[in-house]
Amino acid sequence: MSNVETKPMELRCGASADGRRPATTPGVDVLTPRDVPLGGPRAMTVRRTLPQRARTLIGAWCFADHYGPDDVSETGGMDVAPHPHTGLQTVSWLFSGEIEHRDSLGSHAFVRPGELNLMTGGYGISHSEVSTPRTTILHGVQLWVALPDEHRDTARDFQHHVPQPVRIDGAEIRVFLGSLAGVTSPVRTFSPLLGAEILLEPHVTVTLAVDPAFEHGLLVDQGDVRLADSLVHRAELGYAHPGTDTLTLTNESEDTARTVLLGGTPFEEEIVMWWNFIGRSHEDIAKAREEWQNSSDRFGVVEGYAGNRLPAPALPNAVITPRRNPPRH
Repeated sequence: MSNVETKPMELRCGASADGRRPATTPGVDVLTPRDVPLGGPRAMTVRRTLPQRARTLIGAWCFADHYGPDDVSETGGMDVAPHPHTGLQTVSWLFSGEIEHRDSLGSHAFVRPGELNLMTGGYGISHSEVSTPRTTILHGVQLWVALPDEHRDTARDFQHHVPQPVRIDGAEIRVFLGSLAGVTSPVRTFSPLLGAEILLEPHVTVTLAVDPAFEHGLLVDQGDVRLADSLVHRAELGYAHPGTDTLTLTNESEDTARTVLLGGTPFEEEIVMWWNFIGRSHEDIAKAREEWQNSSDRFGVVEGYAGNRLPAPALPNAVITPRRNPPRH
């Protein structure tokens, strides 16, 4: 999904949006999202939990939009025209509905519930995303992963994977990236990552073994879930600092709770994220924008989309400068 804000924030990943570093303390921090309209009179509004003032990355996860359930007869569904990406991977995961994906690699695929679509932008790619006529309720998450510097100019790629569910103590887990609950996803990433959907039966508690080198984020889609000693409500994200080898989740709800668990080793590099680009400097971003506006071969062409591609917004007047990640304690 594109970040289609007409005036995207200048994001200095690893620091807060106002330049102050978030405090790092043991335990769980609960992060609340902000609502972001995707443009147009009937367009969707998403809940953005990453990046934000309190935390800009969890491992290499640098962007998390949570949307729906949206009745497409009222919202118009999703229709994101061809747009570019650099320096990242996009991770699409649905709970309901269906999205048609086309990209400049030539991929034509569908995003369906419980199925992972991962696209690698690398040096440059473009794609479109449109909810299909079969969709009545659109509901899911769109996630981005920052590529390490040594891989940020890698070739375009697209991977599709259908993880099989595993059941443990009243929990149903689908691991789409990394390893959890004895399951390892075959999907390639460029840094250590974890991504999994976890369903919890009412009042169930499950304790999961995790890598103590990872930091973790638990996004709650439905229900109220206690992560360690902190209660995380719907649309909130609980952040667990590195250093623990287990995570305990308790569904405090009368109904099934649904969560998405993200994790990874702290991302130590300086990055700049603006619109749909990730670079290491203002110059990287300006160059990518110019090449997109000039229809450079860098991003290729999306075939089969009925409409024009998205123009890039104007760059901010100030130079976008990178910041380091918060210090680890």
